[in-house]
Amino acid sequence: MAASASADQQIAEFVSQFYDDPYGFVLACYPWGEDGPLKAHAGPDVWQRELLEALGAQVKTRKFNGVDPVPPIRMAVSSGHGIGKSVVVAWLVDWIMSTRPYAHGTVTANTFTQLQTRTWASIQRWTKLCLTGHWFVINADRIYHPDFKDSWFCSAQSCREENSEAFAGQHAADSTSFYIFDEDSAISETIHDVSEGGLTDGEPMVFRFGNPTRSSGSFYRACFGSERHRWTTQVIDSRTSRFTNKPQIDEWIKDFGEDSDFVRVRVRGLPPAASDLQFIDQKRVSEAQSRPLIPPFPDDPLVCGLDVARGGDDRCVFVFRRGTDARSITSIIVPGEQARDSMRLVTLAADVLGRSFDGRKVDTLFVDGTGIGGPITDRLKQMGHKNVVEVQFGAESPDPQLANMRAFMWSKMKDWLTRGCISKDPRLESDLIGPSYMHDKRDRLQLESKEHMKARGVDSPDDGDALALTFAAVTKSTVKKPLQVFPSGQSHWLG
Repeated sequence: MAASASADQQIAEFVSQFYDDPYGFVLACYPWGEDGPLKAHAGPDVWQRELLEALGAQVKTRKFNGVDPVPPIRMAVSSGHGIGKSVVVAWLVDWIMSTRPYAHGTVTANTFTQLQTRTWASIQRWTKLCLTGHWFVINADRIYHPDFKDSWFCSAQSCREENSEAFAGQHAADSTSFYIFDEDSAISETIHDVSEGGLTDGEPMVFRFGNPTRSSGSFYRACFGSERHRWTTQVIDSRTSRFTNKPQIDEWIKDFGEDSDFVRVRVRGLPPAASDLQFIDQKRVSEAQSRPLIPPFPDDPLVCGLDVARGGDDRCVFVFRRGTDARSITSIIVPGEQARDSMRLVTLAADVLGRSFDGRKVDTLFVDGTGIGGPITDRLKQMGHKNVVEVQFGAESPDPQLANMRAFMWSKMKDWLTRGCISKDPRLESDLIGPSYMHDKRDRLQLESKEHMKARGVDSPDDGDALALTFAAVTKSTVKKPLQVFPSGQSHWLG
């Protein structure tokens, strides 16, 4: 129930004391220790408190008077996994919006999925708990004061380069213009360059959070490189946070070693020592999304990859590709709760093999053989479908420099993305840029497993694995090539 005008006035007077004290705001404006989701918590973690206190000190130092612009506050946090970065993002949004009328803000993350399901979802959850939450309207992509919808707001924006204009022209000369970047290591230089224009007046602020998956780029320079002197930085080891899964971290260290790139990035909050840890970069994916479609050759086979769900929230996904074209035919998705019915999957797969897509039938269906994938393949072959191939992701790779078939297929797909065409599906985009890589004891490239990805809060790359399956082997087209007749009367098949 909304507070009365007099009660709101009292709240406003109370909150005003926290203009330069974000830590005090967080302690006072959320129901710590009370019945509900915060009953077992007395307040922020140590690193969160240190960030908020450092932020308050910088506000005090700048002494913004509401007229004369002050230098921007720049803060960056490089960390391991699971320390509560999205929670801090929510606190920052609530503090700025509550203590600075007419603030203008933008929040983004490395992928649409991360932005909507984690970063913005955290803002929605914490704003509802906040003492001032009833002051604002918050929906799927915007939080604003209902009386000043266009002048007192914070919006969620995609970090696609083609959306860079959404980061331009954000000014709050008499208040605070702020930008918050989550999982910043994978956000493009263009977005950062454009957002700088919103830091030229008022009391501007910019915050960057992320795992340091790259040893280059804007996030790396802010935390570890040539621009570090301009930023207040923190490097947080996941083992020091009270929120992290310590047994999981111990398992990672046992599997990969304390000094491995995986542990450096995912636990210690340090950039990879050898190279960027992200296997497929955002630029490669974006170019494949925007590249004009090149019609396939007549003899390019139509192949389909079926990634079989392992249970839970995983999905079964059919992805189609013909030559450079993985865009024209829409993927077929089977939700997790339906994917456990193997007979339903057999029926659907048989239907896919029997149908025509753009006038062609599937030449080869590659099936992930893990779990129920093997029995599905066997049943399809019993039904007379000879063009079904079971693929074991853990099987030996044809390339001795790659640890297994999964690394082999993803490497082929990575090369193909420099000339191929994919849809602008945010789920596929997130999947392709999601996995990290490392090297095994024989120095072979190994792709991060689905289990490791889930343990660090990244969705299982079902769509990405399905597309990768289409690169399991070279397939010949079963469509006869057209007969070409020459003036001499001779003929041969085109090819």
